[in-house]
Amino acid sequence: MPKKLILLVEDNPDDEFLTRDALRTGGVAHDVVAVHDGAEAVEWIFAGFGAIPSHRNPDLILLDLKLPKMSGFDVLARIRSDARTRELPVVILSSSSEHQDIRRSYTTGANSYVRKPVNFSEFVRAVQALGVYWLTVNET
Repeated sequence: MPKKLILLVEDNPDDEFLTRDALRTGGVAHDVVAVHDGAEAVEWIFAGFGAIPSHRNPDLILLDLKLPKMSGFDVLARIRSDARTRELPVVILSSSSEHQDIRRSYTTGANSYVRKPVNFSEFVRAVQALGVYWLTVNET
């Protein structure tokens, strides 16, 4: 079975490291590509449609909301507005527990919203559960 590809859109290097580590120990074969701002995410996602022959489309996008250059909401809206990308699974992985952020994420088209736990072990468990569900259990 080929490795799944996760696009991690995260501007915080510590959260990127923790997410990669949690996914690595989660038991699901995968590759992770990380981008660090919203504009870079959109460029990476849409480069895959004809511009770069070896480019793979992600099997899962983990998207932070508070990003430089372009917010996670704007990235999500851009993904959902294009027929080529609107069905890509997008999970919001954010530290925000604001009801308005959660609601806006879903109305913009997020498949799931996961608040980043502050506690390290809870964070690892949450990210591992995401990996297992979206890369092995969920059918795309």
